[in-house]
Amino acid sequence: MSLLSIFGTAILPIVAIAAAGYLLGRTRDISATPLNTVTVYVLVPALVFHTLTTTQLAGETLASIVLGVFLFTGVMAVLAQGTGTVLGNAEPILGTFVLVSVFSNAGNYGIPVSEFAFGALGRSTAVVYIVGQSVAMYTLGVYLAARGEGSDWREGMRAIFSIPLIYTVLAALAARYAGVVPPADTAAMETLQLVGDSAIPVMLLILGIELAETDYSAAALQVTPAVGLKLLVAPVVAVGVALLVGFQNPTVARVFVLESAMPAAVTTLILTGEFAGPNADGIAATEYASTAIFVSTVISVPLLTGLIALLQSGVVL
Repeated sequence: MSLLSIFGTAILPIVAIAAAGYLLGRTRDISATPLNTVTVYVLVPALVFHTLTTTQLAGETLASIVLGVFLFTGVMAVLAQGTGTVLGNAEPILGTFVLVSVFSNAGNYGIPVSEFAFGALGRSTAVVYIVGQSVAMYTLGVYLAARGEGSDWREGMRAIFSIPLIYTVLAALAARYAGVVPPADTAAMETLQLVGDSAIPVMLLILGIELAETDYSAAALQVTPAVGLKLLVAPVVAVGVALLVGFQNPTVARVFVLESAMPAAVTTLILTGEFAGPNADGIAATEYASTAIFVSTVISVPLLTGLIALLQSGVVL
């Protein structure tokens, strides 16, 4: 498959929907907050529950994906911490540097790309990936955002228990284990699928709206090292982790690498704004995070097109 064909089938639909959200954010006084709330509390739980209860992935594979996410996060955190220290970054920029280098936009960007590139198995793998990353995000991620300020990061870690995601995962796994998942053609499961499927375009619209609100002019050059780690180093680390974990299904391994190669997660901006302290001089941590998100998202379009071509050809994994 040619690069142009891959771009047209796997990337262009994502860019088109996100661009609609971007234009909406630029031309209308609109906030992504209400859409975020609906997504977090309704759409994503439906997507996660339906996917986990209907996926053909074995329990061992689910555990392997989560383990891979934890290993990838740990390795990237060490690399980013070392790089940021060598570059002379101080808190809270150092913590923000590590955040945007490590955590991928695996949800509202990664899930649609994975589905367009690798079908239903791609989406299932991506959903499990964000489950693992969410746990890491609200533990290690909150610590990284708060450590320079001395904030009570334990409050942030408790945030994972205040959103439906963890309970949805537990309920879905319990239903699978007990064998009480309703048939796919029942009204309950079809309703869950309908609601869950709507999460994907809504998440892309949110991404576009949030990018439209980003002021990226002040820190565009300063985020280059973090963007380089996120888009160039992270996929290489992910390949190594995938080989180490030894995914039995090649498609699962390839989606794992693709998810890890996504641009910086929008959630890093939320954590930075909530927990990072003020910067003594230079740019603010929130400005650094928002710029890294914008720049990495724009640059990721051609890079992900090439990566998908390599993954689909079997050259990588």
